[in-house]
Amino acid sequence: MKRRLTDYFGQIYRPGAKYSRFLVTLLLSGIAYGLYRGVQDNYLAQIVHISEFERGIVEFFRELPGLLVVLILAVMHRMSASKIFKIGTAIMLAGMVGLTIAGTDKVIVILFMVVFSLGEHMIMPVKSTINLDLARKETGGAALGIAGSLTQIGSIAGLVVVTGLFAAFSRFAGEFEAVVPFKIVLAISCAFMVGAVLISQSMQETEQNRAIKRFYFAKKFRKFYMLEIFYGARKQVFLTFAPYALILHYGADTSQIALLLAICAVCDAIASPLIGKLIDKLGYKVIMVSDTLILVFVCFFYGFSHLLFSPNVAFVVVCVNYVLDSIISQASMASNVYVRDIADSSEEVVATLSTGVSVNHVISIFIALVGGYIWARVGIEVLFSLSAVLGIANSIYAATIKPVRH
Repeated sequence: MKRRLTDYFGQIYRPGAKYSRFLVTLLLSGIAYGLYRGVQDNYLAQIVHISEFERGIVEFFRELPGLLVVLILAVMHRMSASKIFKIGTAIMLAGMVGLTIAGTDKVIVILFMVVFSLGEHMIMPVKSTINLDLARKETGGAALGIAGSLTQIGSIAGLVVVTGLFAAFSRFAGEFEAVVPFKIVLAISCAFMVGAVLISQSMQETEQNRAIKRFYFAKKFRKFYMLEIFYGARKQVFLTFAPYALILHYGADTSQIALLLAICAVCDAIASPLIGKLIDKLGYKVIMVSDTLILVFVCFFYGFSHLLFSPNVAFVVVCVNYVLDSIISQASMASNVYVRDIADSSEEVVATLSTGVSVNHVISIFIALVGGYIWARVGIEVLFSLSAVLGIANSIYAATIKPVRH
């Protein structure tokens, strides 16, 4: 089995590329994130008592590091991508430790969520850059798929643990404070993040990939920037409000949410490498156009299922749509391959991807605030209808891309 994996990775990654510690770090941080993600929304709703509108405010602050990442990486321009990756992983650990040991005051919780988010957003662009640099030129999509799959496998493990623990905790309800199960899960998450940090620190330093030295808005990447805006808006609606709809409208508990997220992670782990291969085979344009067309149907059923079906059936339909959205979100890696194909150097790739993260967060933080207001004022139907419109606009714009192959 080990020999087969080595041979498979050898077909994807360059000869001599030291990719194992990078991939192990992704796996461990994926487990930690799965544990954290499995309890996050229920923790905010049941323990911190965040309302629908306040959920948008929380997300506004949580996404601020994504908007500022281009400034942060510009300050760190003398560091290699692997060095930034190590620092970002350590900052994620600091945020997780804070959430574990701090109280449940809204301001304190949001503060440490922002710290965790800062590290998470720092590694987003450099993670793809490191991976693409380690990969062979013709298998960039497959390498991104492998990284995504390992991350999802880690998330599956973390989410399964959350599901099992909260199912067990439910038998002892009333014997301890409601916050205790959440803190236990967060502490376990810290332990895995410690492992991720230690292994990441032993990664080989690279000089090929450096952070951006300035704001990088090249004309040839304008379509990528616009696609990032569409993707940021679409992502934010589901990331912020879809789980909250399940909790507040359908009464989903922590164990159910964690199980649903685990199912998503399983599907993503299977779909990610397949989508990566499809990108290499069919081209990124086909994937960019088709995934957002599917999103239109997902948005419709997510927003209107409670009007079309009985409560139990609507809950199942919404859960299925949540899984479908998670799968098609994996297609976002197509834009990274698009950037790699039209860039002139690895430095230009990381510069563009870093700027892209900030660009999509410009719209993300706006959607977080406005989305909560729309939900509170006019209902979830309008919120997801607007998301569907954005999906159509994304597909139309993606269709104008002219693929370039070097």
